[in-house]
Parts: sequence; C-alpha cells; structure tokens
Amino acid sequence: MFKKILIANRGEIACRVIATAKKMGIATVAVYSDADKEARFVQMADEAVRLGPPPSRESYLLSDKIIEAAKATGAEAIHPGYGFLSENEEFARKVEENGIAFIGPKHEAIAAMGDKIASKKLAEQAKVNTIPGYNDPIESAEKAVEIAKGIGYPVMIKASAGGGGKGLRVAFNDKEALEGFESCRNEARNSFGDDRVFIEKFVEQPRHIEIQVLGDAHGNVVYLHERECSIQRRHQKVIEEAPSPFISAETRKAMGEQAVALAKAVKYQSAGTVEFVVGKNQDFYFLEMNTRLQVEHPVTECITGLDLVEQMIRIAAGEKLAFTQADVKLEGWAIECRINAEDPFRGFLPSTGRLVRFEPPVQTMWQADTAHRFGVRVDTGVQDGGEISMYYDSMIAKLIVHGKDRMDAIAKMREALNGFVIRGVQSNIPFQAALLAHPKFISGEFNTGFIAEHYAHGFRSEDVPHDDPHFLQALAVHLHMFYRNRASGLQGQFWEGSKRLPAREFVVAVLDGEGKNTYMPASAHETPPGQPTPIVLHTPQGERSYALHIDRELGAERITGTCNGQPFTVQMARGMGKNPLAIRVIHNGTQLDAIVMHPRTAELHQLMPYKAPPDMSKFVLSPMPGLLVNVAVQPGQEVKAGERVAVIEAMKMENILFATADGKVKAVLAEQGESLAVDQAIVEFE
Repeated sequence: MFKKILIANRGEIACRVIATAKKMGIATVAVYSDADKEARFVQMADEAVRLGPPPSRESYLLSDKIIEAAKATGAEAIHPGYGFLSENEEFARKVEENGIAFIGPKHEAIAAMGDKIASKKLAEQAKVNTIPGYNDPIESAEKAVEIAKGIGYPVMIKASAGGGGKGLRVAFNDKEALEGFESCRNEARNSFGDDRVFIEKFVEQPRHIEIQVLGDAHGNVVYLHERECSIQRRHQKVIEEAPSPFISAETRKAMGEQAVALAKAVKYQSAGTVEFVVGKNQDFYFLEMNTRLQVEHPVTECITGLDLVEQMIRIAAGEKLAFTQADVKLEGWAIECRINAEDPFRGFLPSTGRLVRFEPPVQTMWQADTAHRFGVRVDTGVQDGGEISMYYDSMIAKLIVHGKDRMDAIAKMREALNGFVIRGVQSNIPFQAALLAHPKFISGEFNTGFIAEHYAHGFRSEDVPHDDPHFLQALAVHLHMFYRNRASGLQGQFWEGSKRLPAREFVVAVLDGEGKNTYMPASAHETPPGQPTPIVLHTPQGERSYALHIDRELGAERITGTCNGQPFTVQMARGMGKNPLAIRVIHNGTQLDAIVMHPRTAELHQLMPYKAPPDMSKFVLSPMPGLLVNVAVQPGQEVKAGERVAVIEAMKMENILFATADGKVKAVLAEQGESLAVDQAIVEFE
C-alpha cells in the first residue's frame, strides 16, 4: 500500500480523498493555486505545493508541474479527483512513465472511453445501442450547422473532452447550432485544453441513469447499481439519487451487465461510470463513460456501504476486489443535493465572494466512514470565512442523506436543507427545497426536461409555496418577543407583582419588495421558561394558534424547536434584509421578511410612502461578478432586442448578455478585460 499520495485537484474532492487517505494511514500532498492558499483542503493535507496563479490553465492544468510536485514530495501515487486532468490520457500516461501510480484507469482505457468520440465508436463495435450522431471532430460552425440539419433538430453539441455540463449545448435551430458550437469550443478550450466538438441527436424526454463500475487489475469487474441523475439544469446535475425510482430490477441487471461488459472490453481498472439515456419504456442507450470518480459517488457509497475512494486506491496499489457481484448490497435510499453558489431568483447567475457564515446541518454520516449510514452527510471544501472564487466551479457543498426508503430520504433532505446556513453569497437551497416538494419529483415522474418544463420562465419566490405561511409569521412574533425580553432584562425592566403574565398585541407587517406589504394582527402570552409560548394570528379566515417552544442561543441563526408538539428546524435572524428592523424567517425554501410592531405603529407604517428604486432600464448591468470577455456593441450603434451586447466569464462558464429591447447605444461604460462587480453598468442606451 502507498505511504503517500498527491491529490491533483482542489476543493471538495481534494478534502474527500484526504479523508479516506487518513483513514488508511496514507500521508497526503495537496497542490494549490494562489486563490486556494488558505483553502480547507490545503490545511487538511500533510504537505502542500504551490502551482501558480488562480486561472486553472496556469495552475491545476499544469501536468508537468504536478508530477514534479509528486516527485519532490515523494508521493508514490496521484489521485486526480474529477474535472481538470482526471480524464486526460496524456496526464495519466506521463504519471505512469514517471514511475508514479495513477489512482484511476490506465491511460489506454482513458483514451478509449474517456474521449466521448472514441468511446462511442467502441460501443458501436461492441454492438451496444448508441444514439445517432456525427462522431468525428467538427472543424467549423458552418459544418456543425450542416451536420445538425442532416441529423435533424434538436441536436446536442458536445465537447469531446467535456464533463460536468461544461462544453455542452442543445440546439433547436441553425442559429443556436452556430452559437452553441462556438461557445462549446471556447468552454472546452478553457476548461479542458481540448476544443474538439461533436454532435449527436438529442433524445427528448429522456432519463439520465448511470451505472457505477469497479474493475481491478486482475480482470474482475462489478457494478454497484445505478444512480438517477435526471434532475438537471442546463445539463448540470442538481439532485442525484440511488437507486432510481424508475427502472425495474430486470433493467438494472441488464444495464449493469452491459456496463461491466463495456468495462471489461477496455480492461478497466478503477472506479468508473457508464452513462445511459433511458427511454420511457426502459429501453436504454449508451451515452458515454466517465473514467473517473463522479461528483455524485456518495449516494452509491450510502446504499452499498463501500468507500469508493478506498477502492480506487486499493485497485491502483494492485489489490484484488475483496467482493463479488453477489456481495454488492442495495440498502435504503440515498439522495444528494448539490449546493451551488448561484442566485436562483436571478436566473441562477454565479454568486462569488466571502462566506460570512457557513454552518452545515448536523452530520451523522461522514466521508470515508461506511460504518455510519442512514443519516446526513456534508461533503465540502469550504469553511466559515472562506471565499467562493470566480475562477472555479460554483459548488459550495454536497448534501447527502440516506433513508430507509425514498420518502424517508426526501423528508430527511428537506429538514437538512432547512438547517443549512449560508451567508455572504447566494445559494440554490431555495430551489432545491422547491424541487423536493414538487409533486412530480415526489412521485418519481420526471425526466431530464423536468426543470425546463416546470420552471420555463425561471425560478421565482412564488415557486416555493409554503404549507403554512402563518407559521412563519408566528415565528417572527416569537423572535421579536425574545429580543424585546432580552432588552428589557438588560435594562432591569422585569415584570413584577403578578403571577399572570400580560397578553401582548402585535401586528406582523410582511414586507414586499415593491412596497405592497401585508399586515396581520397577532397576540401572544408570555409563559414561564420551558413552556411553549402560545401565539395567535388573527387571519381573515379566523384565528390560527401556534404553541411554540424554541431552543435558541444568542446569535444562532439555525433554530430547532416544536410547534404544537411537532419538531421543526428553521433559520431566522434580525437585520438580514434591506430593513435592519426586519426579522427574516427561512423554512422549506420560503423566505419571509417581517417587522413585528405595536398596532398603533402599524397604522402609521401603512401611511409611509414607498420609495421606488432608480430606473436602470436604459443600462445593461453585469448580473454577477466576473470578467468582461467581450463587448459586442459601440456608441451610436442601433441594437435590436435579442442581439448580443456583452459576454462575461465567471466560474468557467460564458454568460451572454442580450439587449432586452430595441435601442441606440449611448455609451460603453466598461472595457474588455475588466473585472466587473455585480450590477455594474456595462452599456448605456439612449
């Protein structure tokens, strides 16, 4: 067994590999860019070597420098994680040539299967059903349009070296094929250093189901069941689960055996994933093989009880698999939510910056620990005060739950999301909460078009309906009373003279972003410590009573308690919104901002005029922090609605800004190459 390994990656996956290495008694070496100097994975590793500046092409994609670091530190093996160089045949070959073990498949297998074009050809030779397409690299955008027409729209334009949704576009017409081809090439070149692109038919209403395989150097290959990965947004997985709620045991077996046959054909040695497109009749087609560890591997670890990183290390060290196909378990149900730094209410635009507060839910399962299951696990590469950088992908953490069945797993995930505190950057937690509550998700009736179909016009706050919004208002009253009592206690103004504590009348003003506030009368009784506080809301439909008992510490935003005897987890604090007096309550993806006040104060509050924000309709604003790659217009130019105005690059993705109306450019306010702040003006129209 190795004594020391180097992890050629960063963030969450570097932390994940280090956890297993520590369990196995293996020393670890981290490599880092200047942006990651203080990162969690660097602190966790036994040693760390600087690679270079923040851009990945100047740091994490420098294969020679990574190999030099392994030699200099005496690392006997390199784990590539996922992304970056993990599916780079040349890197794997160089590692092997330098006498270092590559914790992954041999470079020949990466060449055969990691390359999407080569793998598809090999699958065809093996008589595996494949999707119609053009499997050779395409030289130009014009050629791409010609091929797309021949196949028939819609088509999928994919980078050969792609992965993780990078370098992938779906085109429904010539214009989208032309623009998609150029965007794919640019993204692939920046992310993978390989700009080859191919095209295949886009199968509508498909399911994306993948089979996890493990193969050793002795010819043994097993499959570890499937993962359901159909909940995707822009081809990026959002929620993954194992097993799939869709396929039968017979289909699972057939897919697994086909995946094993494919892996054996290339003498596959390591963990790998064979991806399939599955039709509504459970007919399946080979899509591609990922010759690396997948982001969503924890759900497979939950249902099988296997540490996949440990298996990869043991296989790379020459060990045989210690189990057969018959030994592979399938216990319970696991779900993973990817928690990303993006604003779901602003078109999922990247949100970079400092993590002012990062407080994951209470964990009962941990990385590299297969003894503890049926609980909650958080895989992350960040910590309080850490930075979400514009140079890398947007993932903050992976939240994993393991339940006894699917409904138990969904319930655990919803509660875990309620307890996940992230401040300083926006996250997609409200969106995840909405997905988990959607009837179609709960029933398992979805495909890869689920998000596009149900959130075609983006994601809005009204897309997160709460089961009982009055419960949130009652919580606001309770927190107001907590602050009031604390203040009176500090001033020495205690209630005296009567055993009966007085009733208190309030009005809850629920704040609206456009000044359309609603006002709800409420009353509450003070109770002795340890007893539930009865709060009554006087709604138009009648009184609603809530007996609230809250376990609260000063300064804590994650709060647990009971309402009418039922447990809950909620986030709430004062001064989190634009109004410093407002109390923010967050539960099941719904966010409520409210001011709790005296009835007379509420009467006066309703008379206050609403101050509308300034009109910025004549400006094109940067929707996120990022690099201004291109400005496509000039002063004096006439621009039509829908025309490209500028391109911003953030988190390895190109974001194109379009004109929303016809107009004439008055001024260009930002220069190409400039680092933009959120809402910074780029172009002004007359």
